[in-house]
Amino acid sequence: MSEVTARRPNRRGEATRENMLEAARKALATGDPGAVSANRIAKEIGATWGAVKYQFGDIDGFWAAVLRRTAERRAGVLGRHDGAAPLRERVAAIIDLLYDGLTAGDSRAIENLRAALPRDGGELERLYPKTAAELSSWGQGWLETCQQAFGGLDVDPERVREVASFIPGAMRGITSERQLGTYTDLDMARRGLTNAIVAYLEQSR
Repeated sequence: MSEVTARRPNRRGEATRENMLEAARKALATGDPGAVSANRIAKEIGATWGAVKYQFGDIDGFWAAVLRRTAERRAGVLGRHDGAAPLRERVAAIIDLLYDGLTAGDSRAIENLRAALPRDGGELERLYPKTAAELSSWGQGWLETCQQAFGGLDVDPERVREVASFIPGAMRGITSERQLGTYTDLDMARRGLTNAIVAYLEQSR
């Protein structure tokens, strides 16, 4: 009986932690700048700031956990491909997936959080070291995803790194046009970006 009783707080604590992370994700995904508030998120689930601190230590630990949880939800999605797929098909798959993914709830949540954090890297690391470390790991994870996506193809690894560095920004621009409304043909824009990336990578083969 004592062993069962001892495990209950852990299960309850884990459930509370999961509820807080999910509440944070949903709140941030609304795009409301005011959602970047641990106090507000705690109130939405009937908790207190003290309860958040108990689970995550401080606001830095909380945001780092939100980023980690989101990364876990998205893990491996972009790295999957048919091993026999040609270069153009793999590039198009990444472009199409980002085109849809950047308007999904998880992406909106992360963009909203990033908008509230310091722009300067040094200041971010000083004020939010755990959050900065998670964001840095996202960058490394994205590079590894691209390396996996182009695995088995005879392309220059340095060019893959360059492509990995600019695809997210390029796709955010196209996604922004999609959300704001545009006279630009976005299907053509995606094809053009795909063609440019394929041509650049093929030059190194």
